[in-house]
Amino acid sequence: MDLEKQLKEIEAMGNDHIGSSTETPMRPDAFELSDIEKIASIKKDVQNILHTLGLDLKDDSLKGTPTRVAKMFVQEIFGGLHPDRRPKASTFENKYKYKEMLVEKNITLYSTCEHHLLPIVGKAHIAYISNGSVVGLSKMNRIVDYYAKRPQVQERLTMQIVKELQQVLNTEDVACVIDAKHLCVNSRGIRDIDSSTVTSEFGGAFKNSETRREFLDYIKLDTQFQ
Repeated sequence: MDLEKQLKEIEAMGNDHIGSSTETPMRPDAFELSDIEKIASIKKDVQNILHTLGLDLKDDSLKGTPTRVAKMFVQEIFGGLHPDRRPKASTFENKYKYKEMLVEKNITLYSTCEHHLLPIVGKAHIAYISNGSVVGLSKMNRIVDYYAKRPQVQERLTMQIVKELQQVLNTEDVACVIDAKHLCVNSRGIRDIDSSTVTSEFGGAFKNSETRREFLDYIKLDTQFQ
C-alpha cells in the first residue's frame, strides 16, 4: 500500500479508537535490548525525523534534542512498559476491621495517546472494599502512574488499573473512574480545548447501583486545603 493511500485511510478513520485488548500490545522480544541500547537507537530515529523536517541539528538549542527525547521515551513517559518498573504493592492485614469503601480521588495522571503520541492529562479516582487486606495509599498512585507511563488508550488504562488492584488486594471489589483531556483532540484535528473523556470500570460490589452511586458521590466532593 502506497503512502498516499495510507494517509487517506487514516484521514477517513479520524480519531476513532481502535480496540485491541486489555493488555498493552508488546512483541515477545520487547526487552531484549537494554535501556541504553534503546536510547541509542531511538536517538538516531529522532535525528532523522528532525533532519527530514529541515531543522539544523547543529544549532545549540537542537543538538541535544535527539538524546533528550530518546531518554524521555525509554526511561520516563514510556517507562511503564518495562515490567521491572511495576510497583511492589505490599498489602497489610486490615487489623482495624474497616469494612467500608476506601476512596483515593484526584490522582494526577499523565499518559500518552498511542494513536498520535500526544499527552493525556487528567485525574483518576479509585475505590476498593477490603476483604481482609489493605494497600498503602501511595501504592494506588504508583499503580496509576505505572500503567499511564506507556502509549495508552484510556479505556485500557482504566481496566488495567482495576485488574492490578484486584490482584493485589485479592478482591473483585475495585472501581476506577478517569476524567482526562486528550491533546490529540484538544490541540490538533478538531481542536476542541474544552472536551474531556470519562471512562469507568466497576468490579464486584461496585456493579451494584447503590455502591456505585456512593463512590461517584465521594469523588464529587470538593476537597481543597489552603
